[in-house]
Amino acid sequence: MPSYLNRQAIRNPIYALLGVSLIIIGVLAYYNWIFAIVASLLFGILFFLILKIEYGIQRETEIYISTLSYRLKKVGEEALLEMPIGIILFNEEYVIEWANPYMAKCLQEDTLVGRDLTDVADPLIPLVKREESEDIIAIYNRKFRVVHKPDERLLYFFDVTEQTEIEKMYQEERTVIGIIYLDNYDDITQGMDDQRKSSLNSFVTSLLNNWAKEYGVFLKRVSSDRFIAIFSENILNQLEKTKFSILDDVRETTSKQNVPLTLSIGIGSGVSSLPDLGSFAQSSLDLALGRGGDQVAIKLPNGKVKFYGGKTNPMEKRTRVRARVISHALRDLIADSDKVIIMGHKFPDMDAIGSSLGILKIAEMNNREGYIILDRNELDSSVKRLLAEVKQKPELDSRFISPETGVELVTDKTLLVVVDTHKPSMVIEERLVSRTEKIVVIDHHRRGEEFIDNSILVYMEPYASSTAELVTELIEYQPKRVKVGMLESTALLAGIIVDTKSFTFRTGSRTFDAASFLRGHGADTILVQKLLKEDVETYLKRAKLIEDVYFYQEGIAIAHGDLNDFADQVLIAQAADTLLAMDGVIASFVLSRKSESSIGISARSLGDINVQVIMERLGGGGHLTNAATQLDDISMEEAEQLLKNAIDELFEGGTNT
Repeated sequence: MPSYLNRQAIRNPIYALLGVSLIIIGVLAYYNWIFAIVASLLFGILFFLILKIEYGIQRETEIYISTLSYRLKKVGEEALLEMPIGIILFNEEYVIEWANPYMAKCLQEDTLVGRDLTDVADPLIPLVKREESEDIIAIYNRKFRVVHKPDERLLYFFDVTEQTEIEKMYQEERTVIGIIYLDNYDDITQGMDDQRKSSLNSFVTSLLNNWAKEYGVFLKRVSSDRFIAIFSENILNQLEKTKFSILDDVRETTSKQNVPLTLSIGIGSGVSSLPDLGSFAQSSLDLALGRGGDQVAIKLPNGKVKFYGGKTNPMEKRTRVRARVISHALRDLIADSDKVIIMGHKFPDMDAIGSSLGILKIAEMNNREGYIILDRNELDSSVKRLLAEVKQKPELDSRFISPETGVELVTDKTLLVVVDTHKPSMVIEERLVSRTEKIVVIDHHRRGEEFIDNSILVYMEPYASSTAELVTELIEYQPKRVKVGMLESTALLAGIIVDTKSFTFRTGSRTFDAASFLRGHGADTILVQKLLKEDVETYLKRAKLIEDVYFYQEGIAIAHGDLNDFADQVLIAQAADTLLAMDGVIASFVLSRKSESSIGISARSLGDINVQVIMERLGGGGHLTNAATQLDDISMEEAEQLLKNAIDELFEGGTNT
């Protein structure tokens, strides 16, 4: 009987019906034997028919099953041998034991038996060894999704060439929005007559239109100093390969006309939403402008940012109006706070300490208590000398507190002022950034990818020589309830002198104005010289760092210290400064071990080479003429090679971080 008839649920009712029928026939035989005989005949005929039908069903089922089994076997064989799916069986030595004809056809071979897996594709062995479940592998200009069954030592190959091509086409055709900004258009055209201004506009527009036509970019001028560009990811890739040469073209062609015009471009890509693209483009432009302009910033959905250009020194574009507005805004924030906590970067230099003292004085001018976060275990010699002078004034010395104390003092109304850095990872106590609701950032470094996002007031001017210069200007617009003391003025002046290398680098007219203001408030230049003195031991260590100097390219000097000697970042920076002062050196790079697991690199230049973009490629940052980075878990040889690669990348026309 068929299996379904053997089930108790079906069989038992049949048996019960048979039993009931026999009982009824027996009862009939007792009362009337004729009726019993008739009933027996009917029952016999009915039972015979049931048996016949059951036999027929059973027979049909057997035929159907046998036919289906044959068909399934045939289909399985055809699927195994004829379907466009590659199948490979291999042994423990990664030698092919069997492959279906389709796989052999793909490899243009009669048979694959006895061949090594590497004969199919080199990436197969790593895939098998790692026991990964699947991967995409290229074989003879086609893409295959390889499914690995480790237990059976079996590989399936699914052709996904068309799928990958469609995906690639989709990626390449996605919309990209760019905002092009003429950095210093207003400043340049301010004193021009209408004819010259019109000529400049026509020239720049023609230059950009030719560039857009060459690469297939839709370009539209939306204001006197702003363009909107719409193009695809494929075109963006082409522009990245050229390192956005339009930056160099505009800068060089306009400079020949004695008009130092530069471009900044913000690009949004990687998302399908047009509002998000526009937001990314504007954010990228703000980032490019915050880094000094003359560069391209591309913001990606994962938060990463790529930079190109940035080869020129940023021009001074800040105004005293902005300084006054920021100063008044800071005054209002201080007035709404119960106390002010000031914090600089780890291993603070004179600029960080000097600007901290300046903000402390601003808090005092507005009748608020101020405190400076300081880790006394992370101080260089000049800062230690300054703190020795501060100790002579107990009232001022008490304002320096430890990071732990600062965390305890924070309330909902506390104002945190971060000076000389904008990166949360660089501050002395990162917990303060997350626990404080009101944060002010004052910095002169070009903006990087990492930033304190929850700040309510940002004063970042990469055109300034130092943060001390910015803070000095803020002091000038504060209420004059309290006079700036000699020590604070001296510390601010020392910060300016250190960052400008005694007024030789990044020094503008505003720098001398700030120095004049500080000198007028009692800044002691003799004390500055005393604070910045160094001992003989430091001098000898610095000399040892650069004794093996060599020229990698013309004007580019590289030196690294003894592999067994350690040096702090300040000493490495001083060595780079010393090397830059040598004849024939336009850029210097000094490498040294800071610990067993880390290597510090300091970079300096005279302005012809942007060392910032070189250090950014290695995970660091800084200024055009002054930058540094730290590499962890790497040998000196590897670090030196990475540095050389970054230098080569710069000379190819741009940077990509």
